[in-house]
Amino acid sequence: MNTLILIGGGTGSGKTTLALNIIKNIGKENALLVSTDHYYKDLSHLPMEERDKQNFDHPNAIDWDLLQEQLEKLLRGEKINMPIYSFKEHVREGYIEVNPRRVIILEGIFALYDKKINEIADLRIFVDTDPDIRFIRRLQRDIKERGRTPESVINQWLSTVRPMHEEFIEPTKRYAHIIVPEDPEGKMRETAVDIICSKVRLLLNSP
Repeated sequence: MNTLILIGGGTGSGKTTLALNIIKNIGKENALLVSTDHYYKDLSHLPMEERDKQNFDHPNAIDWDLLQEQLEKLLRGEKINMPIYSFKEHVREGYIEVNPRRVIILEGIFALYDKKINEIADLRIFVDTDPDIRFIRRLQRDIKERGRTPESVINQWLSTVRPMHEEFIEPTKRYAHIIVPEDPEGKMRETAVDIICSKVRLLLNSP
């Protein structure tokens, strides 16, 4: 069986950066990065106006059955057809064939949310970052990468992102083996990466 690591935390907390640092340390030939963002439900059956009204910060927006099924295949060493999701259109644009690796890293705001996925994970990590920093990162990302206006990002933050974080994301911290804090100088996060990578190497070397 391969190893599954979960990296959760709020939007803009630095989950992807942490995941990439882990991969850099253990070798990209050993690790596969999977994002929960790939597994948003396809909304092609709805008109665009209705798609834009959906709450993408609620756990119900995720196709949990498909995510769990594909993670289990990767852990067994089987390849999958991973969805390609468009955040501008809120639809699946297609699928890409993905081969498993020794370490599967699932990152995303809901990475620690699902009980069944938590149970099959070997290591669960929560990235804890100040809300002001997360908001600024979210604002910059959505404008640059997703074609959003500042007004729409702010409205979404106030109406869904912040309340959904408090209701569904923040509580998942209790399921983490390791909580990684935000620190401007990066020294604490660097130490956390070293500790995590040491644990991952032990998992890789275990029979």
